[in-house]
Amino acid sequence: MKKKVAIIDHLGAHGSSHHFYLFGQAQGLIENNVLVNLYTNATTINPEIKDLGFYQFYKRIFNTNKIIAFFRYFIGSLRSHIHAKISKCNIFHYHLFGSSALVVFNMILAKIFFAKICLTIHDVKSFSNKSQFSLYSKLIYFFADIIITHNKFSADEIISNYSFLENKIQIIPHGNYIPFIEIEKDKNFARQKIGINENKFVLLFFGMIKSVKGLDVLLKAMPEIIKNNKEVILLIAGKPWRDDFSKYEEIIKDLKIEKYCKLDIKFIDHKDVSLYYASSDIVVLPYRRIYQSGVLMMSLCYKKPVIVSDLPSFKEIIVDQETGVFFSSDDSVSLAHAVSNLMSDNDLMELVRKNAYNLMEQKFSWQRIGKLTNDAYNKISYFYKK
Repeated sequence: MKKKVAIIDHLGAHGSSHHFYLFGQAQGLIENNVLVNLYTNATTINPEIKDLGFYQFYKRIFNTNKIIAFFRYFIGSLRSHIHAKISKCNIFHYHLFGSSALVVFNMILAKIFFAKICLTIHDVKSFSNKSQFSLYSKLIYFFADIIITHNKFSADEIISNYSFLENKIQIIPHGNYIPFIEIEKDKNFARQKIGINENKFVLLFFGMIKSVKGLDVLLKAMPEIIKNNKEVILLIAGKPWRDDFSKYEEIIKDLKIEKYCKLDIKFIDHKDVSLYYASSDIVVLPYRRIYQSGVLMMSLCYKKPVIVSDLPSFKEIIVDQETGVFFSSDDSVSLAHAVSNLMSDNDLMELVRKNAYNLMEQKFSWQRIGKLTNDAYNKISYFYKK
């Protein structure tokens, strides 16, 4: 019996670049001779991947009343799981950014339909949830037949709390975005569209704004950076997520760096993302904590040099002075030093940019990710024993 996978994910394009991950995963699996159905929301555009079954059963579940959203999610999940069962999918694959009763509901449906469950954990715990390992998490981990994390750091954190899960966990890296993006080559055009002078040196902070992402650390580093380059501009592009942006505005005002900051505080539509990367010279990720960063992967795929905090998850991708530059996490002095040094070293900028893009092409291709994922399926699928 041939392996057929249902990727069931209500988030889709609502999660910024998450739909690219779904499309890449589906493409990689298909290239490894796995049949795939993708179930997602109505705002996610059909990627028109050959041989992909594409279904939009989650309808209008965002930006509405919670009770209505719950009901629509329930209907979308029920339709997706029933269709997957009728379509003879024998593995149901979910993506987890946080635990909830709705995720548990999906797991129960999968078990009712006698499907094997594969779970990709993007965040081991939600950064907005102080209860690290809730009852929902325990149930989700219990139901899962195989658990995929993107790095050893995430796997170790799960195992440290649930040692019995060790044999369920497979480490498979996050794939690249190269097949799904177009690199805008005209920097001046991009800067005109965004409203930045073409002669400026642009540092980019991109993505959802959360306290754990350390934007305040970057802002506090700016006065020292400005001393070394009066033409620098910090471009902040993204929407606050359970965070009050006014506290960052106060820091900007107190430090008197208003004219050195360009603020686009909004959700950045994926069709505009290339403009922000094209406008930038360096992307800065001053995070305090992270499990896996889509922004990092996106930055490297857009051929941008990156400066990142020295977190364990980043160290599994970045090699200091080879594919990026590290600074000491939560240390604005260290960050200012790293930014100033890289800004003044064009050879190093070019080196890390090229090396990082080559790394994305070779180690993080979706064909390779698809093979590793298929190998993980083989560990749990009695349909496909060799």
